[in-house]
Amino acid sequence: MTDATSAPKAAPQRKGLAALEVDTRLLGMIGAFVLICLAFHFASDGRFITPRNLFNLTIQTASVAIMATGMVFVIVMRHIDLSVGSVLATCSAVMAMMQTAVVPEWFGLGLDHPAIAPLAILAGLVTGALIGAFHGWLIGYLAIPAFIVTLGGLLIWRNVAWYLTSGQTIGPLNETFQLFGGINGTLGETWSWIVGALAAAAAVWSLISARRNKISHEMPVKPLWAEAALALVVVAGILGFVALLNAYTVPWRVLEREFAARGAVMPEGYSEGYGLPISVVLVIAVAIVMTVIARRTRFGRYIFATGGNPDAAELSGIDTRMLTVKVFALLGVLCALAAVVASARLTNHSNDIGILDELRVIAAAVIGGTALKGGIGTIYGAIIGALIMQSLQSGMAMVGVDAPLQNIVVGSVLVFAVFVDILYRKRTGARD
Repeated sequence: MTDATSAPKAAPQRKGLAALEVDTRLLGMIGAFVLICLAFHFASDGRFITPRNLFNLTIQTASVAIMATGMVFVIVMRHIDLSVGSVLATCSAVMAMMQTAVVPEWFGLGLDHPAIAPLAILAGLVTGALIGAFHGWLIGYLAIPAFIVTLGGLLIWRNVAWYLTSGQTIGPLNETFQLFGGINGTLGETWSWIVGALAAAAAVWSLISARRNKISHEMPVKPLWAEAALALVVVAGILGFVALLNAYTVPWRVLEREFAARGAVMPEGYSEGYGLPISVVLVIAVAIVMTVIARRTRFGRYIFATGGNPDAAELSGIDTRMLTVKVFALLGVLCALAAVVASARLTNHSNDIGILDELRVIAAAVIGGTALKGGIGTIYGAIIGALIMQSLQSGMAMVGVDAPLQNIVVGSVLVFAVFVDILYRKRTGARD
């Protein structure tokens, strides 16, 4: 007979959604996003939920979403960063000058040389890391409040960017560099389906591995039907997202020029979807890496431990000052990545790039469930928060809402989201 103590424990008997053990905050955010999309779809006479608009929505969200993942760590540690938009501008200016002035003059390479984009991106990443580490040093070692340091950074780095470019718009940028912007760089239909299928398989394997791990440690597991239902929803979501982006087809004039450049004639009735933008693939990669850091590394555990109780973390041996430097340096690197996406989408560096991004990034993290008191936050929540913010702005612009009123609505939504989160935590007693 099988020993009852060695058999996998079944989860307590639950019915319906309770058996899925799904995060109710996640469901609430997804529900809010769906409601916003439906409301603007009907208000815009069916123009919001279309392949073209959803494609544009994803590439417009990319830069804010990338920075929001780093802002989660900063807020979890009970800090704030008001300078991310200005740091983005400085990194963008550095990369633009590298492409149009520094590398051509120092190394004699033309704008179309394949080494231009890697060198420019490397320079931007180093710049972002140094700025972030400097902020972290001021906060961690000199004990200057993060609010003051980054408020100063907001003013300083915005104007450093201006001086680097003498106030001019720098462009066009290298064609390889522009691939990271979205519309100028996509995977195409075939590769999008391949990536989507691999992502779906990886998600299913992750669920199976998590179940096996729980069983091996004699922990309660969900019923098989609940696991299967969750896997089905995840796979349908991934493949449905790919299908929507593939449904946005490249204009026939563009395809005709591409065939002509190859010395061929475009077949009659031929069409091709844009597929996944490279900028969206970059967001997904950043989200995966940041989630692994948060959940599977000592660095991530230290961040949440420090945010939960800084005094106890320091007494337990965590070097909270160096941890602060590392977290702000990481956010600086993510600002540089966001600068790549933002300037590549615009195909140039402009003086107004990143303006008000600090507010959008903080709002995305907070709407996504990151607690301003510290210790609580999720990467996926910040990305959904960024989508909600961009959906509100894009939808209001589509139905003709004036810009001042748009900002009023976004600010109101931010305050309401924090209020709802406070009520949720009081009702559930949730800490994570």
